[in-house]
Amino acid sequence: MLKLTAPIILASKSPRRQELLNLMGLKFAVELKDVDESYPETLSAPEIAVYIAEKKATAFNANPDQIIITADTIVAIKGEILGKPKDYSEAQQMLRKLSGNKHQVYTGVSINYKGKITSFYDQTEVFCRPLNEEEINYYIDNFQPFDKAGSYGVQDWFGLTVVERVNGSYTNVMGLPTEKLYQYLLEI
Repeated sequence: MLKLTAPIILASKSPRRQELLNLMGLKFAVELKDVDESYPETLSAPEIAVYIAEKKATAFNANPDQIIITADTIVAIKGEILGKPKDYSEAQQMLRKLSGNKHQVYTGVSINYKGKITSFYDQTEVFCRPLNEEEINYYIDNFQPFDKAGSYGVQDWFGLTVVERVNGSYTNVMGLPTEKLYQYLLEI
């Protein structure tokens, strides 16, 4: 059982990350900072996820007795990064790419504690069955995936009906690899 005495700040508005920390039994507060999420074009997908998580962590002039947790999730398919869709059309394009294909989900996590930032990432392979246009439009109309990397959430209709299998951490695909995070927090 994880027993932390330092207060935890989750620097994420993601309801999925908040739910995962709650399920881990952690008490935390949510605090947000505006962070530019641009990155150098030369970075690989896992490097991008860690780079942005670290940018978020350094935005905090944290009380050294607080644990700040930041994260960023990247979806990649055949070397192409799929971020959050800007509009309906872009969401359709992303879902067409994922249809019938394998892709990777990378989540970078940074922990800012006592002036030191520790970062790591996790990778999960996700396999999707083919989707038709009616299903793509149904999903976008009913689940509004505009705040999700790759235009989907594994915990909703898409994950229940389209994802055939996952190799790696399921919680990583949700946006926070809780298994690894737990191990890092144990070291604190």
